[in-house]
Amino acid sequence: MKTKEESVKEKNINPAAKETEGDALRADLAEVIKRHSYGLDENRPDVVAKRAKKNQRTTRANVENLFDAGTFIEYGALTIAAQRGRRSLDDLIERTPADGLIAGIGNVNGDIFPAEKSRCMVLAYDYSVLAGTQGFFNHKKKDRMLNLAHEERLPVVLFAEGGGGRPGDVDAEGVMVAGLDLRTFGLFGGLSGKVPVVGVVSGPCFAGNAALLGCCDVIIAAKNSNIGMGGPVMIEGGGLGVFKPEEVGPIDVQTQNGVVDIEVADDVEMVATTKKYLSYFQGTTAKWEAGDQTRLRKLIPENRRRAYDTRVVIRALADTDSFLELRPKFGPCMITGFIRIEGRPFGLIANNCMHMAGAIEAEGADKAARLMQICQAHNLPILSLCDTPGFMVGPEIEKRAQVRHVCRMFVIGSHLTVPYFTVILRRGYGLGVMAMARGGFHESFFTVSWPTGEFGGMGLEGAVKAGFKKELEAIKDTAEREALYEKLVAQLYERGKAINMAAHLEIDAVIDPADTRKWIVRGLSSAAARAVPAADHKYVDPW
Repeated sequence: MKTKEESVKEKNINPAAKETEGDALRADLAEVIKRHSYGLDENRPDVVAKRAKKNQRTTRANVENLFDAGTFIEYGALTIAAQRGRRSLDDLIERTPADGLIAGIGNVNGDIFPAEKSRCMVLAYDYSVLAGTQGFFNHKKKDRMLNLAHEERLPVVLFAEGGGGRPGDVDAEGVMVAGLDLRTFGLFGGLSGKVPVVGVVSGPCFAGNAALLGCCDVIIAAKNSNIGMGGPVMIEGGGLGVFKPEEVGPIDVQTQNGVVDIEVADDVEMVATTKKYLSYFQGTTAKWEAGDQTRLRKLIPENRRRAYDTRVVIRALADTDSFLELRPKFGPCMITGFIRIEGRPFGLIANNCMHMAGAIEAEGADKAARLMQICQAHNLPILSLCDTPGFMVGPEIEKRAQVRHVCRMFVIGSHLTVPYFTVILRRGYGLGVMAMARGGFHESFFTVSWPTGEFGGMGLEGAVKAGFKKELEAIKDTAEREALYEKLVAQLYERGKAINMAAHLEIDAVIDPADTRKWIVRGLSSAAARAVPAADHKYVDPW
């Protein structure tokens, strides 16, 4: 005789028990339904409660939140850990559902974009199952899914919370030794440049999970994340000391060094940001709003030596709430991300004149170059907003491999086939602004300037000090020498004004800042992406 509690539990676990005797399901179907039910959150209250204490949702809840309602179908849900040789079947069914990897396909943002644009695949490690480790069968499942992603060109979202390889799968000992011949990492890396690949993390992510994460186009991570190529077990095993998980690769380290592209508060924001990121590669939105564009006329200070916030300009220019920035704490001289103009998605690079006056440093150049690669791989046009005195120079900057890093902008820029638009906000000096303009002012589909634009082969002040050094040193009176200096700077400024540059056909036009969106939209409707050479390398550099 079953107790009342046992009857209630059976009904929760086994939907077939809910049927009346006349409607009872046949045994084989009931068995399937019951097996599927073990992985559902409503039947794992202890797991849900434990995650809630950490301000985290379950992996399944995150997956359900990612996909449009009713569109997700799961592959390999009946998988269990390869540990029948050491644990009972009932235990494995109950405690290792899906072998710790929820995988499947569905639609994301299908309310905005058509079905063929909104389809997506998920690979989601479940930390509540053996600490999100990579087991024998979930590797097999993952390889199956990755082959499908290649064949169907499906964007992939990877939830990477977990600890890498799992040593306890004893059932696999008869068919493998080290497992280093599996195809997972080659297949996953091969998706780069073929489809958007998004990595998301909440909690610890080490070893194999981190290796997959690092292959992604973009990494979105919650504040509670810890990311490292080796976790505490591997570190201790290598004789490198004993560390807690939270001491390895915390979020403040991984945002400043450029590993994490977007930091978010929690699981809710993590999934919402993932959906927003994917939207830029799904097409044009029919509905959009934009602020008063005449505001742009006043955002550049009349005093040419005053700094201003480029992000304010970006937000004023772009569709309302459409700016998504990447790596804001890394390479602060450069701003990169995605925006929309009249619903159309663009990749964006912009100089940040509030850091080193906008001079381009090695890390900022890496940011810009990688943004170019993402846009090239996924056919997004690029908008470049320029205000820079050029590349940063000096003995200290050269210690950071400045020569190699900044020149990535020239090499990658010269291979772009997507439409590229350059808008000079204020300063456009030297090799740095040429790199911002895809290699030169006549390399972009158009290069236009706001009336505040000023140009030269190098900064005006430096040009006067270098070019008129003898004349200035010959004047002994300080006031007289300063007056000559200011006069010479003024002459170069007048010569390098935007309107004179346009008169000499070195730029295409000087425009009213309020017309910038109009220029971009008309340019996009006129510019055709050039054919990609057969030998083109379309993968996105992990760095």
